[in-house]
Amino acid sequence: MNFEFFIARRIIASKDHKSSISAPIIKIAITAIAIGVIMMLISIATGVGLQKKIRDKVSAFNGDIIISNFDTNFSNDSQNPISTKQEFYPEFKLVEGIEHIQVTALKGGVIRTATDFEGVVVKGVGNDYRWTSFEEYLVEGRLPVFSGDLNSEALISEYLVNRLGLKLGDRIVTLFMNTDSSKLPRSRGFEIVGIYNSGFQQFDEQYLIADIRHIQRLNRWEDDQVGAFELFVTDFDDIEAIGNQVYMETASTMDTQTIRQKYGSIFEWLDLFDFNIYLIIGIMILVAGINMITALLVLILERTQMIGILKALGSNDWSVRKVFIYNAMYLIFLGLFFGNVIGLGLLLIQKYFKVIPLPPETYYVTEAPVYLDVGYVLLLNAGTFLLCLLMLLIPSWIITRISPVKAIRFE
Repeated sequence: MNFEFFIARRIIASKDHKSSISAPIIKIAITAIAIGVIMMLISIATGVGLQKKIRDKVSAFNGDIIISNFDTNFSNDSQNPISTKQEFYPEFKLVEGIEHIQVTALKGGVIRTATDFEGVVVKGVGNDYRWTSFEEYLVEGRLPVFSGDLNSEALISEYLVNRLGLKLGDRIVTLFMNTDSSKLPRSRGFEIVGIYNSGFQQFDEQYLIADIRHIQRLNRWEDDQVGAFELFVTDFDDIEAIGNQVYMETASTMDTQTIRQKYGSIFEWLDLFDFNIYLIIGIMILVAGINMITALLVLILERTQMIGILKALGSNDWSVRKVFIYNAMYLIFLGLFFGNVIGLGLLLIQKYFKVIPLPPETYYVTEAPVYLDVGYVLLLNAGTFLLCLLMLLIPSWIITRISPVKAIRFE
């Protein structure tokens, strides 16, 4: 067995060590590491979770990249159509990193009931629409099916249902302004087959999803004319680079906009979470390291006579330093263990039981989201361990200044 490791184990296992002066200081150091790990895990899991959740919601309603006519001003109304007879449709193979493309069209309207009315944006979608995200948001009913003949099925938000006093299965009348202002508005009837709640009130309060063929008929478009193409990327971190490539590969009459550009204020706010996460990690590691330095200094002071005896028997400075570094490594492992058990336990409780709610009008989510990944948990633990260990090399240097003769006589 390694000599230094053997001595460190004897120190850790000794009963005197557990009742010594350094015992409470060691417990404080272990607690500091555990609390630091808990705080870092929670900050990363909730910060990244909130970023991903909000990003996914924005993508669900808009796609990651939007291709529209240059004459369209990106309002909530598709003014100028684009033909679907494009080289990049129905599969976008011109640029790597795009996993799906779908057609959409928007048209503003007003839902009228017997007692009330509400402005909405009808989003027309086709049979290529990706419903994956909305499956999570569906609270009642089912998702519409637009693969067959034109139908009146529609998906509406719980927010609009509550405001208008509607329920699943109701038929609603939606009025649309006529291109000729002298004529009466045109109307369409939709049947509510599904109710969703994304928690993103900015979208929930306006979007009603229906068959794109209704928009085409209202706008007097051809069957191959749509309002925009929505693209989804495989890696959101590359969205800006992919967006630029898509812009270069499309015709000069088309414009390309990423959701980071369209909703810049939201993503700028989300980017602030990265700074907060890094700040919390830095502070927690610094606090844990300082507590471990204090604990190691106390251990060295308490074992001064042992250091003198080891040196007198022929041990060099580095060998003695390793004894205390091994001891400190054990304490760091204890702190990491308890921190991970408590931290991951709290995160799993929130993930599956959603005990901490959040106001959706402020955070765009109804509960604190949690993102757990083995990779960042292992990286966080490894980084904390290594940084604390590097910080302990400085106080362990004091051992080199201890004289064997004076240390043996030290009381």
